[in-house]
Amino acid sequence: MVSTSGSKTRNPYLEMLRPEIADMDLALPAASALLASYLTIGVLPDPILFIIAVIGGYAAITSSYVYNDCCDVDIDQINLPNRPLVSDKLSRGQAMKYAGLLFLIASVAALYLNPESFVVLVIAVVTISIYSKLAKRLTFLSFVPVGIAYGLVPIGIWLAFDPAGILKEPSYGSILPLPAIFLGLMMCFTDWGFTLSGVARDVEGDRARGAPTFPVTYGVPATSRFVTLMWVVGIIASIAIGITAKIGPIYFAGALLAGGWILTQSFDFIKNPTEQRGGQLFLQGSRYRGVMFGSLILDVILCILVPAYSGILW
Repeated sequence: MVSTSGSKTRNPYLEMLRPEIADMDLALPAASALLASYLTIGVLPDPILFIIAVIGGYAAITSSYVYNDCCDVDIDQINLPNRPLVSDKLSRGQAMKYAGLLFLIASVAALYLNPESFVVLVIAVVTISIYSKLAKRLTFLSFVPVGIAYGLVPIGIWLAFDPAGILKEPSYGSILPLPAIFLGLMMCFTDWGFTLSGVARDVEGDRARGAPTFPVTYGVPATSRFVTLMWVVGIIASIAIGITAKIGPIYFAGALLAGGWILTQSFDFIKNPTEQRGGQLFLQGSRYRGVMFGSLILDVILCILVPAYSGILW
């Protein structure tokens, strides 16, 4: 996970939430909730539960952003001197309380929806905290827990609408159906590509502060190739979501078109393996996932409201 620099807001609390990638962070829990509800009971989710899930998922994701900023102040002094903590718009103590508040919101939402979701939330938060506090300063594999943590986000949302039946009854089938598994895998792999693109931009500060990230250890050219591989695997997983869920053509069109676009950007990163190009790909990765999840949301709504639509491909 990296800090972003494209935010135009002057509100430091809002800026720490990375509003420039909010489309991805809001669309992910929304798409997960809709797909789980559709495959489980064939109808739109209860609107109150849906809103709680989206707010809870967004709070969980953004709490990790704020905590990461608290851990990376020394690195951001070099890479992103305009970030709120570095520029003294907020104190570290204020930011830690903010991260705690966001985690509390996510926790209350998860406990209300399903205690199984809360367990997944805790695992994800511990995993991402290991990255922010320890792994980034110790190993070039520090990106691994980031992808795992974000891969758990849709799983936690999914369990709110399709319980595994371990801590909450009833279970509607298997502990996790294949679409949920592929959704988690897609988020994990694409997040490795997404995160490392941004980390490639931050080489100067990471190297100066002794953080042995993948780009620092192996260079930006090698990172660009690995990033592209992760996008390829993630796109394959996104297609597997549609196949196993048997949804309609809008999702496949969105996933394939957006996937093809992000691959062209990744190949351009290979041709131009610069720190600046990595930062651009980072933001483009958010657009890709926002479009893909947006197409999933639209497709599932059509499948529910127009039953004949889901039979077009199947």
